Amino acid sequence: MAPTESRRLVAHVLNELGLVTMWRSSLDVKLLCAQRFVRLFAYGGSTLILASYLSAMGISDDRIGLFMTLTLVGDVVISFFLTLFADAMGRKAVLSLGSILMAGSGVAFALFGNYWVLLAAAVFGVISPSGNEIGPFRAVEESTLAHLTPHELLSDVFAWYSLIGTAGSALGLLICGWIINSLQSLKGWPFVPACRIIFFVYAGVGVVKLALTLGLSYKVEAIEKEDTQDQQNAETRPLLGEPNQTEQETSPSQKKKSLFPSIEKDLWSLVVRLFILFGVDSFASGLASLSWMTYFFKRKFALPEGQLGTIFFISSIIAAASMLVASSIAKRIGNVKTMVFTHLPSAVCLSLISVPSSLPLALTFLILRACSQNMDVAPRSAFLAAALPADSRTAIMGAVNVVKTTTQSLGPLLTGVLARNNLFGVSFIIAGCLKVVYDLGMLFSFAGKETARKQPAQADEETH
Repeated sequence: MAPTESRRLVAHVLNELGLVTMWRSSLDVKLLCAQRFVRLFAYGGSTLILASYLSAMGISDDRIGLFMTLTLVGDVVISFFLTLFADAMGRKAVLSLGSILMAGSGVAFALFGNYWVLLAAAVFGVISPSGNEIGPFRAVEESTLAHLTPHELLSDVFAWYSLIGTAGSALGLLICGWIINSLQSLKGWPFVPACRIIFFVYAGVGVVKLALTLGLSYKVEAIEKEDTQDQQNAETRPLLGEPNQTEQETSPSQKKKSLFPSIEKDLWSLVVRLFILFGVDSFASGLASLSWMTYFFKRKFALPEGQLGTIFFISSIIAAASMLVASSIAKRIGNVKTMVFTHLPSAVCLSLISVPSSLPLALTFLILRACSQNMDVAPRSAFLAAALPADSRTAIMGAVNVVKTTTQSLGPLLTGVLARNNLFGVSFIIAGCLKVVYDLGMLFSFAGKETARKQPAQADEETH
């Protein structure tokens, strides 16, 4: 009896954590998650040293902020076109192209020191100033995951997709920090040449990502099943048949597939609200990006790269582990409430990081922020995947990411100006307050409507 109960308990825990779902997922899902891990590994490593690297080459804080801003602006343009036409070009082709550009940017950063050359490499080759996703990768991958995964399992898949990425970023921060530290202390290398080794590693990660992309199957592509069905119906339909009959037959089935049956009529209202709210949140993220955060701790507390890497590795691992709880919470209270109630405490802690003059207290707020910093990521992805129509999900997700990147691009420039005027910490206070506004906006805009829309969908499923 006891062994049976223990097995049931273990099975229940594994199911709650989403491990069962990931184990049973297809090879394509696993490869997409692996791609995110290696990509965020590279982002984490480059982000730890990016601001310090530019500063070591004699670039002022405001020009570093301009560099980050222009990088994100250029990324907006590239992401817009690639995600808009990703389904037509082929998702696998877009991801492969991005991997090649990523490898090229690493080589450029390792070999050149000119400001404008590095800027061009950062724009076209995807160098992340924030340590988070930029470029078309995430929109294409999330749309593909939603295409490959049943709706009821999306929260589990997105939770692990986000967790794996955060873990990759954390590992990149740790390894990069100690490589720099070892090259300087043991080999006596100057800081700039040590950083260039990291960018060669970045290029190698781009090659690994390309290999993972080429391993994807044809199932990742957007197959227009509706068009195929229409052609089959056209072949068997009488020339003078009843044209409305097909519409009456296909319309109910399309409605059954949608989690939000009324999404078609209020789609624009939904998208505009998402643009505004995600824009506010992303602008705040730009003000307090990971590159600025590491640079702030290095400058204020004179921490070497090895210690910085360890600190942000620990905070990132805590953030990654917290994602495991998010999926379980979302199943009980909904995606929107999970997003808000987990993200709000982290926003408050963000605004307090720069206030203390002592390192232990500043690190306390950093760790407290990490405890719930990323718990909103998987529920947000699941919410978007469920709310958006399947036939336009990739394009809309890409547009949302373009808006987020556009608004985020304004943040680094403002932080750079504040840092040059000895007001570095003010940017974190502003960022925290804006994130609180975003959380409350999401709660009042979508919490009740998500519940209202889920109930008809569930009732419809129970009757069939």
